Parts: sequence; structure tokens; C-alpha cells
Amino acid sequence: MADTIELLEAIGRDASLRYASAEELAHRLVQENASEGLTAAVALGECSPLFAELGPKPMNAPQISQAPAREDDEPEEEENDLDEPLNISTLEYDESHLRH
Repeated sequence: MADTIELLEAIGRDASLRYASAEELAHRLVQENASEGLTAAVALGECSPLFAELGPKPMNAPQISQAPAREDDEPEEEENDLDEPLNISTLEYDESHLRH
């Protein structure tokens, strides 16, 4: 299996192999003594022979909800609660940003 993985990596790195026709790539894999699963997958144009060779491996995406929380990740509370009436007389007006 390690050889299969290494050959897949080599195919991914080499543009001439990555974009080669299935026939050219299958011929190259035979020259490299690739596994039957990899060679069959290329020749057939499907991945089932490769899955049979490598075996099913469950792939679980990382869950961001399991990441540790940080203080700055918590939602900020708004100063004015919409349930309470707004008292206009207590508001301050800042005129420093206005041009005179």
C-alpha cells in the first residue's frame, strides 16, 4: 500500500503524469510495477479497484464546535437591551467628529 500511495503522490506532483491519457498512465504504472488495484483503477477510469486495495477508511471532517473556546469568541452583549425603553435624556452627544 505504501508504494501505491507514493505512486499517487508522484502522479499528483508530475503534470505530465497528472494530465496523461489513461493508456499512457497505465503503461507507466506497469513499468513502475504498480499494484494491480492502481493499474486497474487507471485502466478502467474508476476508483473501485483502488478502494478494494486500500480498504475503506472512514474520513471524519474536523468539527469546529469541538475547538477550545476563547474569551473573544463569546458573543458581545449589546449595551442597550431592546426590551428596556430608551431614555434620551441620559444619552451623550459627541460633537468632536463634526467640522466647524
